[in-house]
Amino acid sequence: MNKKLLVVVDMQRDFLEGALGTREAQALLPRVRERIEGAKAAGETVVFTRDTHDYDYLQTQEGKKLPVPHCIRGTEGWGIDPFLPSEGCRVFDKPTFGSRALAAYAAEEGFAAVELIGVCTDICVLSNAVLLKAFLPEAEISVRADCCAGVTPARHETALEAMRACQIDIV
Repeated sequence: MNKKLLVVVDMQRDFLEGALGTREAQALLPRVRERIEGAKAAGETVVFTRDTHDYDYLQTQEGKKLPVPHCIRGTEGWGIDPFLPSEGCRVFDKPTFGSRALAAYAAEEGFAAVELIGVCTDICVLSNAVLLKAFLPEAEISVRADCCAGVTPARHETALEAMRACQIDIV
């Protein structure tokens, strides 16, 4: 059986309309919702990642390099956008760009294919895609480019090229 996993990366309010929101990320919502609904209808497993920081964020290394408090646990900006059908889906909270717990879960479950969508292409999508490739070297890892947005359009394209170099399929 070819088990498939759809990973929805950090589609949280702070990345859409909050502290780090962009027009490109907001424009993804209908496509991301459609992809999630299609995956569920096809029997694929759907999981979400959630960027998760605490109130001491500005004292962390990330906070010192990106001094914009965002996705603080329990705040409105931390939540997954309510437009997205996340009910019944597992959520991986991650204090850093990539989730080792997600990669370990995918490996334990033996997924043959993993697709990633979400934000930010050049930070968290890239980090999770590379981790998944490392944990599942024989699985087909792909990123759906039209369901991702980077910090800027140029960084989105650069990240897609970097993932191609790591044998991650861009669809």
